[in-house]
Amino acid sequence: MQVKDLMSSHLITVDREETVAAAARLLSRHNVGALPVTAQGGRLVGMLTDRDIAVRCVAANFDPNITRVRTVMSSGPVTVPAEESGEKAARTMGRHRVQRLPVTENGRLVGMLSRGDFAAYADRSGEAARALRTSFGSEDGAE
Repeated sequence: MQVKDLMSSHLITVDREETVAAAARLLSRHNVGALPVTAQGGRLVGMLTDRDIAVRCVAANFDPNITRVRTVMSSGPVTVPAEESGEKAARTMGRHRVQRLPVTENGRLVGMLSRGDFAAYADRSGEAARALRTSFGSEDGAE
C-alpha cells in the first residue's frame, strides 16, 4: 500500500496572505482540522490547524479579521511523497506527532494523508491495519 492509495486528492488550501478569519471559515465549511498553506504559484509553505488559530491567534489576542495566515501558521511542514509506503508514512506521522501530512509528487502538492485515511482503508486492508498498529502504537513508531 502506498500513500497515493490512502490519501485524499481533494485539496482545500489557503494562501498565506489570506486572513485567519477566512481560513477559519474554510475549515468550518469543509469540516477539516487543517489546511495546507500556499504561496504565490501554489508552493506549499506551511500548515494551518484549528489549534494554530485558537492558540496563536485568538489566545494571543490577535484580530482574526486582519491577521494574516502567515502570522499564525506552522512553517516548514513535514511532507510525504505519494509513492511512499503507507507504513513509512504512518511512522513519519507518529515521529512528528502530526495527524495530517501533505502529500507531494515531483515537488507539487497532490493530496493530504490523515490518520483517518488509515482507519478508513483498514476496513478493506489488513496491511493498513498493520501500519496503524505498528506506527501509531508508540511515540517513535516502533512496537
